[in-house]
Amino acid sequence: MKWMTCVVAVLALLAVEVGEPMALEYIVRPVGKVVKKQKHVILDILPSYQEALLGLDGFSHVIVLYWFDRNDTPEKRSILRVHPRADRRNPLTGVFATRSPARPNLIGLEVCRIESVKGNQIFVDRIDAFDKTPILDLKPYIPRNDCVEGAVVPSWVGTRNDP
Repeated sequence: MKWMTCVVAVLALLAVEVGEPMALEYIVRPVGKVVKKQKHVILDILPSYQEALLGLDGFSHVIVLYWFDRNDTPEKRSILRVHPRADRRNPLTGVFATRSPARPNLIGLEVCRIESVKGNQIFVDRIDAFDKTPILDLKPYIPRNDCVEGAVVPSWVGTRNDP
């Protein structure tokens, strides 16, 4: 699937609080793609969205939402439990309790350190996505909103210093 093509996320039928059903499908269009050149990692945003980057250079980090386009198969979408970090020593865990790329909707999320913003390109320190991965959205990392005090995680998550 080319990164410029529309990505259709099929969601389960759910009821909202007022009792009205949600849409069965949503169309999500990429706003750019990941570019990996030599030692550079670039979030290459489509020129039509360049104005949306105004002010992003004032932040140290950006939250990147992207589509696991090379993982998109009916089989991968049907996987609901995995061993976290693909390590069988970790307990079998539901994908919603992991960062596994196997999920019903193949949305990836990563916080990246911004090195610079030049035109429609954001140079970042790294991203765990392939070259040409479609970017769905960007959000600024805001510590008071995005860092939760007293958060608890299972023991398999480990610490920041784990490899």
